[in-house]
Parts: sequence; C-alpha cells; structure tokens
Amino acid sequence: MLIKFWLHYKFKLLKECKDFVKIKGFLMIKTEYLNPELIIKDKSILKLFKAVENNGGVLRFVGGAVRDVLAGKLQGFEIDLATDLSPDELVEACQEEGLKTVPIGLKYATTGVVVGDKIVEVSHLRKTNTDYKFSSEFEFTDDWNADASKRDLTINAVYADSKGNVFDYYNGIEDLENGVVKFIGKPQDRIKEEPIRIMRFFRFYSIFGKTEPDAKSLKACVENKHLLKNVAIEQVRDELFKIFLTDNIVTTLRYIFENDILDYILPMNGNFEKLENLQQVVKMCNLTPDFLRRLYILYQPDETLAENLAARLHLTKKQKYRLLNWSRFVFNESKVEDINYLTKVCYLFDKDFCIDKVLFMAAENKKIDVLRTIENINNIQIPEFNIKGKDLINCGLTDYGKIREILETLEHNWIENNFADTPDELLQKAKNLF
Repeated sequence: MLIKFWLHYKFKLLKECKDFVKIKGFLMIKTEYLNPELIIKDKSILKLFKAVENNGGVLRFVGGAVRDVLAGKLQGFEIDLATDLSPDELVEACQEEGLKTVPIGLKYATTGVVVGDKIVEVSHLRKTNTDYKFSSEFEFTDDWNADASKRDLTINAVYADSKGNVFDYYNGIEDLENGVVKFIGKPQDRIKEEPIRIMRFFRFYSIFGKTEPDAKSLKACVENKHLLKNVAIEQVRDELFKIFLTDNIVTTLRYIFENDILDYILPMNGNFEKLENLQQVVKMCNLTPDFLRRLYILYQPDETLAENLAARLHLTKKQKYRLLNWSRFVFNESKVEDINYLTKVCYLFDKDFCIDKVLFMAAENKKIDVLRTIENINNIQIPEFNIKGKDLINCGLTDYGKIREILETLEHNWIENNFADTPDELLQKAKNLF
C-alpha cells in the first residue's frame, strides 16, 4: 500500500512520527509549512509544549486552529491540542513545569490546562472505540493516525506543532485547497459514531465548500438523517445557526431542504431570494450578520408560525420575543422617512428593532434609501417618559388603584403627540383623569 512522505523533513520529525509505518492511507509532513505565530497568540502556551516534550511526549495543535489558518481565516478560531501522553502523564508533566491542570473532561479523555488566563483543552490519543462517549474507560495510544481516523472530516484531521510543521494524515490540506468537504473513512461510520456530524458536514461545507458536496458524504447524511432525531435539539439548532451565519447559507440550505434533512423541526421551504437580498443589504450597510434575522426573512412568519419556530428550535426568551415582535409589528412603509414615526418605533422597541424592520423592507425590494434611513435611526434621541406614580399622588390622586391606568393613558397620548408634552403639561392632563 502506497505511503507518501514529504521530502526534506528533519530527523526529529521522523522520530516524532514513528507511527507512520502503521498508516493505512498516507501521512504527509510539511516542514515549517505554517507560521505558528498565527496560532500562538499567547506565548505562555509554549511552556506547555516544553512540559510535554521534557516528558518524552508530543503535543500538537489540531482541528479548527490549524484548518482555519491554512485556509487564511485568521480570526475567531479556538485552540485545541492533542498529546500522546496519558492524562496522568500530562498532569505530572504540567506539575513539573508549574502548570495547573483542571479535570474538566476526563470522561472524554480530555485534560484542561491553565495557560495564562485561559484553560486550553488537551485531548489524549486513544484507540478507536465507537462507544467511547458512553464510557469512562479508555485505552490510550501513541498512534497519531488512530486519533486522526476517529475525527469527522479530512480537513479537521490536520495537526501542527509549535514550529509550524504540519502533519496531514487524510489529505486534508489538498481537500481544503480544493474546497472539498468529506468524511474520513466510511461516512456512515463517522455519522453513526456521532449523528451531529451530519450538521457539521453541512456547516463546514457552507464555509469551505467550493464544489458540489462530496457525493458519498452527502448520501450518507441523507440515509442517516433519522439519527438526528436522537440528538438534542439544542445541538442541532446551534449547528444550524452557525450555518445561518455563513456567506454560503443559501446554497447549503438548498441541499438541506432538498434532502429533507431537518423536516422534523423546520418547514422545508422558504424565500431564498429575499434571504439573498438581506445578505446583500446587510453587507452594503457594513452590519454584522444575524442568524435570527436570516431565519425571519426566510420564512416571514406570522405570530403563530413564529411561536412554532421558537418552540421547535428551543429559542431563548430573548430570541423568541425578538422573532415575535418582528412578526406582530407592521411597519408603516409610507412613513419610513418620517423621523417622528421612526422615533415612535424606537421608543416602543429600540433602535436595533427599527433597523431590522428597515432591513426586512429592503430585502423585500422596497424602494427605500437604506443607508440614509439607518443613519437617521442612529441619530435619534429616544425621549424618556418621566412621569411616575408618586407624581400623580403629589398632584392629588387618592385612588391608588388608578395609577397604572392613568400612566398608560398619559404615555399613549404623549407618544401620539410626538413626545411634545412637557412633564408639567402631562401632569395637568393627568388631573383631568383623576
């Protein structure tokens, strides 16, 4: 079986990768291929590398940090590390270097190490075990290929050391360059190990995919989509909303909808044209993408559907009421340039809500000057209603049961009068309501 090796690697690298003779696919080592400073933002992490090396072990960056740096995405990634030391060996190594360890994930064969003001997670190489999620017993190994083989996607099974040497066991670098997202080994096996990987496949395709989805991987996702029903809705939702934040959301959602991947929680239809319009408008306005905004414009739900979506996706209370308020409030399009009207909307809700409604209008191809309208909204000074119950009492109100009713009436009239009434004028009007 053919085994490829990158030329000109150092003897030390060869020693660290002594497991290469066991590899069923191939291992490619690229010497000083990656600038480690792009990953290492806090130099204190080098102390952890030193601790592991001093105890005869190997420590490498793996997953998102390596993948994203190789792809030129230099912000937002989290650092994940892997070592061939067992948990006990790592704890001992850290103690010798004065590093504190935290047993945050021992049942998943992961040790937390305090580096600077953060805790970094270090996973330990272990032999493949499809039941590892349900057991606290592991058989640890120093076989890096065994660790790589149980990861989900080829692009997530690329490692790098502190010197920038890159170790690629499943052709992840080439797949990343070509925009190919696919599972390691047999796709159905990877999915059955962790069904949430179906959603992860679509998420990473939405970020890195440059061609049509890998046929075998997509087929396995479709054939095993029923397994997602056994996954916590929160997990599925979180992966879905990460997809909603990608630039390639429409293409990815089409594949998800066409194959009924999420038909048990989402309506498998939606207005993709308006979603694309919203993306363009938000980008033009230099605003941050918002997954909930994108969900809303995709379905433009009435109050009933908004309630249903919130329940199905287990939205937080804040997210639910945002969705409901969008669906309940009908924005008067003819008054989009009326500062008084915009001020009322901002007062009743807030500026962000008002801007969101304007963005929705623009996504529906309404002819409005979005940039100028948003600027007008941002310049609004939201007035304050300063009349309190004690003010009514000081003016002679003796029926305390009417305080709330009178305040609500005063506030309503004040709003309708474009906030023009002064506190003294409001109190004078209040006396007529006693």
